[in-house]
Amino acid sequence: NPVHNACLLSLQVKPSDAMLTQQVPEILFPWRSLDVRGDGTVRRVKRDWVIPPINVPENSRGQFPEELVRIRSDRDKNRLLRYSVTGPGADQPPTSIFIINPISGQLSVTKPLDREHIFNFHLRAHAVDLNGNQVENPIDIVINVIDQNDNRPEFTHTIFNGSVPEGSKPGSFVMTVTAVDKDDPKTANGMLRYKILSQNPQSPSSSMFTINNKTGDIITVAAGLDREKVTQYTLIIQATDMEGNPTYGLSNTASTVIRITDINDNPPEFTTDTFFGEVHENRVNVIVANLTVTDKDQPHTSAWSAAYRIITGDPTGRFSIPTDHTTNEGLLTVIKPIDFELTRSFMLTVEAENEVPLARGVHLPRQSTATVSVRILDINESPEFSPNPKSIKLEEGLPAGSLLTTFTAQDPDRFLRQTVRYSKMYDPANWLEIDQVNGRISTIAILDRESPYVKNNFYNVTFMASDNGIPPASGMGTLQMYLLDINDNAPHVFPPEVEMCEKPDPNAINVTASDPDLTPNAGPFAFELANRPSDVRRNWTLNRLNGEYAQLRLRIGSLASGIYKVPIMITDSGNLPMSNTSYLKVKVCQCDHHGDCVDMERIIAAGLGTGAIIAILICIIILLVLVLLFVMWMKRRDKERQAKQLLIDPEDDVRDNILKYDEEGGGEEDQVHNWNLFICAIKNHTSRSDSPSIVFFSQTSLCSHSDLQGLKAADNDPTAPPYDSLLVFDYEGSGSDAGSLSSLHSFSSSGDQNYDYLGEWGPRFRKLADLYGGGDD
Repeated sequence: NPVHNACLLSLQVKPSDAMLTQQVPEILFPWRSLDVRGDGTVRRVKRDWVIPPINVPENSRGQFPEELVRIRSDRDKNRLLRYSVTGPGADQPPTSIFIINPISGQLSVTKPLDREHIFNFHLRAHAVDLNGNQVENPIDIVINVIDQNDNRPEFTHTIFNGSVPEGSKPGSFVMTVTAVDKDDPKTANGMLRYKILSQNPQSPSSSMFTINNKTGDIITVAAGLDREKVTQYTLIIQATDMEGNPTYGLSNTASTVIRITDINDNPPEFTTDTFFGEVHENRVNVIVANLTVTDKDQPHTSAWSAAYRIITGDPTGRFSIPTDHTTNEGLLTVIKPIDFELTRSFMLTVEAENEVPLARGVHLPRQSTATVSVRILDINESPEFSPNPKSIKLEEGLPAGSLLTTFTAQDPDRFLRQTVRYSKMYDPANWLEIDQVNGRISTIAILDRESPYVKNNFYNVTFMASDNGIPPASGMGTLQMYLLDINDNAPHVFPPEVEMCEKPDPNAINVTASDPDLTPNAGPFAFELANRPSDVRRNWTLNRLNGEYAQLRLRIGSLASGIYKVPIMITDSGNLPMSNTSYLKVKVCQCDHHGDCVDMERIIAAGLGTGAIIAILICIIILLVLVLLFVMWMKRRDKERQAKQLLIDPEDDVRDNILKYDEEGGGEEDQVHNWNLFICAIKNHTSRSDSPSIVFFSQTSLCSHSDLQGLKAADNDPTAPPYDSLLVFDYEGSGSDAGSLSSLHSFSSSGDQNYDYLGEWGPRFRKLADLYGGGDD
């Protein structure tokens, strides 16, 4: 039979050392079979088959390279073949994990494998002849890395935090803890189990919680969770792989903190059964008493915050109890005035509750209700006017001394029998007075509705009532007078001034009347031109348009520019009519083509004549002269300041100073060289305090005509400095009384001249006196 089969000896690599002595498993390339055709010829065909994967345990401790399998082709009997493998782990990253002997086809692993890094490898095996020609089709080889329990479970958090309300029933869910294992989860190496190792505190039971060993869910198993006793629990949770096998499994632990949350299972309780307080009468927004409670629930939560209410004892709602949210105290406060004469004490029943309802099954105890005793203190209250304000209605024009009304006040302290006295506080027109004993009000001046102090016919006066208590108290009352109008004001022409062109077109002006009185004591009015002066009716006519207006017309064609006063007599319609002659001021001016007065005419009409204009011009000229004088004075002061700058400060160093002048004069012959006269001139000049002097000194001394020739010591000293040697000067003429300036020819002594008078010349010559007042020294 030409068809023969081959079998795979072994595909499992055993980790024991016996493998070294046993025959290495072989993997053969698929054999070929003979196919007999119909004509009797035979051809070779490949049989397709799947090679099982090779399993290699991770973390092998054998000697490397460690042989796995041998790959062989059935054609290697006839010729030499070369074997190779390709793929990740061979010639692709990570490279060189698997190698193959090219001659024998022995496939080996070079180092330990890590399933958590790569759990399988896909390689391809090749067989070629020495020329590189493919002999067999490549075959796929799968190498699976077998897991070992080499990783401990790891919790996702070091500390887990959870919470559960106090009073929770057994079976209440609390939280879930989670751990992971890098080993194969499909094997026992990666299958975890949870359990609680410890609970702290162990109150009220050591087993208040349990955990689902597979899911890690923590639930309560016992009743009695009370936040007021235990605020939190700490559990140590253990996770073990190998399905929790304590012998072979690896374990790890984590902490779980379970916080017990508060519920309103504790009502507020008053610290005492009765509270006391007192308050003065008529005071509002005053705290009478602080009501204190205790609540075991968590502070500053809705289950702890108290709300207070008054159950009995305050039918008129004069008290309220807001809560101090910091201390949780109830602040009993007066919100409406309390009259001591009506109520002298209150007995209140108050109740305290939380902002949220109590938990189911919890009821308010007796301690949540208390009594508050409030005592009212008497004070000296102010007298009260009634009614206030008091309104009266009367006609204006009442004479002084007229009795108007009586305005009295009552003292609320009716049990004290105090005396009340009255006085006036505010009377802007000073029309009224009040009797300090009986409160009678009378006039001291005539009432005038048209006064600026009267607003909308109302005039208000404020009075004060004071008692004789200790300390005295006073109250205010207002008398409101409504003044009725009488015809006490005559009408006046309105407007009082109008303008008209010299040749008006139209030549009519509408005027009306102004009367402070009210109807019917005002209009309609009667208008009439006065009879005098006589030229009024000759130049003007006045026609009544209606009861409010009249029309003034010019009889003649034109008027010269100027101001004309037209007397108009107006009579009102009062019960006793009043008449008045008022003057309408008509300004006649030159007008432009629009009929408006030109500006100059407006100025003249307004009263600014030529004299005023001249006065304004004179003021402007005087102002310019003053400015000019000020400028000249400034220039003169600058010149004096420049002259003073040439003066030498007497405290300056006395060295040679060279000053340049515009004029230098002539030579020695036209100069006066009397040094005595020169020194006297200096003395006389410097004696004036306002005339500073300018003096020039040599380095040697200030001398007379003989002293200027040099010092005797310098003449006889051959080692004298060079500046004391013979000097050559330009010839400036003969006849000089001063002689030579060179010290080489100065043989006279400076003692011939007395310089004591220099000390009398003042501080300016102090240094000079020090230099020459000491004689030959």
